[in-house]
Order: sequence, then structure tokens, then C-alpha cells
Amino acid sequence: MTTYADIPKPIRSGLVIVDPERGTPQRIIVLQFNPDTLERSVQPQAAGGEGDGGGGGSGGGDRNEALRLKGPAQESWKFTAEIDATDQLDVAAPDGIHPQLAVLEMLVQPTTAQLRAASHLTKKGTIEISPIETPLTLFTWGSKRVMPVRLTELSVNESAFDVYLNPIRASLSIGMKVLTVSDLPAGHRGAELYLAHLAQKEQLARAAQGGSFARLGLGGRGI
Repeated sequence: MTTYADIPKPIRSGLVIVDPERGTPQRIIVLQFNPDTLERSVQPQAAGGEGDGGGGGSGGGDRNEALRLKGPAQESWKFTAEIDATDQLDVAAPDGIHPQLAVLEMLVQPTTAQLRAASHLTKKGTIEISPIETPLTLFTWGSKRVMPVRLTELSVNESAFDVYLNPIRASLSIGMKVLTVSDLPAGHRGAELYLAHLAQKEQLARAAQGGSFARLGLGGRGI
């Protein structure tokens, strides 16, 4: 019998829920299947807006700010995740995939304890109640992409059920915004993790091979 011991096991993408104060993982969510595609959007934060400051142009930006950035780019991710209980027949699933769906849905929900505490403050006559803070969520796509995120979209399409109407197959459209130092307070653990994510991009950019003027059809003239 031929074996392939040197073939590495595929790495799964997933989410890690972290206590922002202690930095300890509270829960690790491993996606059952890696998404086939990733949709990413990177929008720069230009300091002067778009366009010029006059002289025939139609924009209203400041010419002196045309090449300046006021902060890190706003980055968003979107992908479709699949959950299928029939692919794990060796694992007991009396509730179908309800538990897996609930774990993901609780990323965008406050807990009952938090809601009861807020309700208690309201009954005591507290005028201003601070918004409920959720744990820090990290999205991981291999070792080179580990970033703090906030879920902005969670759409669930359940497509199969068992005899007790428990869902056993679903696809989830997940949208996320990468949290940067512009989104988080100074010293927040998520801000440090974002800086590490950005430093990884810088390292990868340095490893890319540069081009030449000749390849651009500019010969030896340069710019």
C-alpha cells in the first residue's frame, strides 16, 4: 500500500475569539471547508479627498494633500462558508448544525447576561448606558493573514434538514471589516494585532521582484 507521508494536511481558515484585556483565546472556530473564493476591497483614506482644488478640474480636494493619507486603508472581506453535517457522519449531531450556526450568530449578538444588565441599569434610572462591548474577533487565513475584524454581514441559507427539522446543510455569506488603528483605542490589543498584520504585508511587498523601465517601454530614459 502506497502512502504519501510528505503531503501536508490542508490548513483551515477560521475565527478566534479573544479576550481583549488578557489576550487569551475564548473560542476557536475552524471553518469546515475553506471558501473557494475571497472578495476583498481596499479603500485608501486620502487626506484631501478626490479631484483638484480648481483650475478647470471638477473635484474639490486640496492639491497639497493629493499624495497624503490620513490613516490606514479601509479593508473589507467577503466570502461564503459551507457547513454540512452529512460530511461528518462519524460525529453525533442530534441538533444538526444548530450549534455551529449559533456560534457564528453570537458573534453579532450580545449575551442574555449583558442584555439583562443593561435592562437593570435602565430600571435603576441610569440615563446613559454604554453600548455593549463584544470580544475581539480575529480572522485567520493561514499564517500570513491574521487580522482583527468586525462582522458586518451574516446571511444564512439553510438548504437541507433532518426529520426533526434541524438544519444539516447551510451556506453562509460572511462580510467583515478589518479593524485598524483608526478604529480601536490606543493600546488596544486589536490595534497591535493590526500593526502586526500590516507589517506582514510590508514584508511580503519587499519580497516581490521589481520591474524595469524597459518592460514599460520607456527604454533607458527613466521618468
